[in-house]
Amino acid sequence: MLLIPAIDLKDGQCVRLKQGDMQQTTAFSTAPAEMARHWVNQGARRLHLVDLNGAAAGKPKNEAAIRAIIDEVGEEVPIQLGGGIRDLGTIERYLDSGLSYVIIGTAAVKNPGFLREACSAFNGHIIAGLDAKAGKVTTDGWSKLSGHEATDLARKFEEYGCEALIYKDIGWDGMLQGINLDATVQIAQKVKIPVIASGGLASLVDIEALCAVADQGIDGVICGRAIYTGELAFAAAQSRADEIRG
Repeated sequence: MLLIPAIDLKDGQCVRLKQGDMQQTTAFSTAPAEMARHWVNQGARRLHLVDLNGAAAGKPKNEAAIRAIIDEVGEEVPIQLGGGIRDLGTIERYLDSGLSYVIIGTAAVKNPGFLREACSAFNGHIIAGLDAKAGKVTTDGWSKLSGHEATDLARKFEEYGCEALIYKDIGWDGMLQGINLDATVQIAQKVKIPVIASGGLASLVDIEALCAVADQGIDGVICGRAIYTGELAFAAAQSRADEIRG
């Protein structure tokens, strides 16, 4: 089970949101590259970046901070990024700059042809992001609720050739109430590609619960607010996950 620290970027800072609400923001660092270095020093084997401003605007907005993170740790660990990625040129630019994976969320829902093209052009580097609330997919930085069932889109995205899926229940995100395990397992059972859990991770109990269902196709989990507030010690949590999974 891979534990992946999240670095959510808003106005050049590392922040955390509650339930995907851009108005409920807590800033944790004004130096995202230093935060990236911290998590790598703690044993992170991958980093998860989100351009929050980009997700809302539909185009990249925190490229300077993203490039600083790549320059700091990009040669040491894979980095995945989502938020505001709407065209092939942006994907190519990010991958050329040193990112390992690009996450397509809103554009995958609104323009599935784009996702298919991206998977074909950048095979092995495209992850689909499924942000949902009560089983329905949300778009535009979690601000809009679509009529799509998350399980239906998961199957479609697999067919298009995505490398993996990230499933986040935004109703649980940033609330430190635990992962929506049932919904995550339901998604993982519908596809053969890896699923990465996200939203609500709070404690070692959650890590142990995820490890218990890892054989359903859940390969990792995004770690957010809990590792920033100290509710979850990242290095100890990754060690525990490694111990359980052997």
